[in-house]
Amino acid sequence: MQKNSIGLIELSSIAAGFLVADAMLKAAEVEIVLSRSICSGKYMVLVGGDVAAVTASVEAGTTAGEGSVIDTFVIPNVHPSLFPALGGSATVTTLESLGIIESFSVATMIEAADAAAKAANVQIIELRLAMALGGKAFVTLTGDVAAAQAAVDAGAAVVAAKGMLVNKVVIPAPRRELLTEIV
Repeated sequence: MQKNSIGLIELSSIAAGFLVADAMLKAAEVEIVLSRSICSGKYMVLVGGDVAAVTASVEAGTTAGEGSVIDTFVIPNVHPSLFPALGGSATVTTLESLGIIESFSVATMIEAADAAAKAANVQIIELRLAMALGGKAFVTLTGDVAAAQAAVDAGAAVVAAKGMLVNKVVIPAPRRELLTEIV
């Protein structure tokens, strides 16, 4: 299966999350990328596949989760660096500069990370999604200062447009000890 698209449904109910995950899998040929409870009693279902399948899956899940859906998205042609960042397997050995975007929402954070990765020559280090974060999410990235700033600005604009931006920073020449705190 070609995974060039991802779709997410963020829900206010854990029980509804299981119902939605089942509906999404039954609706189209997609794979679950992440399906789990997240902080503050929410649930997220993230699927991957081709654009048409992911779109159909998200539509079916949104219908099944009516009343519990907080946010949804479909990102066609997702930047490939998101997959290792979501799985915690991105490998970064050197920090040039460190960019961070923080959001109140899992959905907007993933959209922001994709926008950031597409906006400039940066490497996504990690996407941390609402686990031990009170429902918030953040992305870390690295690249030269100008690229990191462009990426952070692009990603933060996506989050701010939905009213979910907590903060954004770019740290030029961060201390190398920070890398061990990130991953």
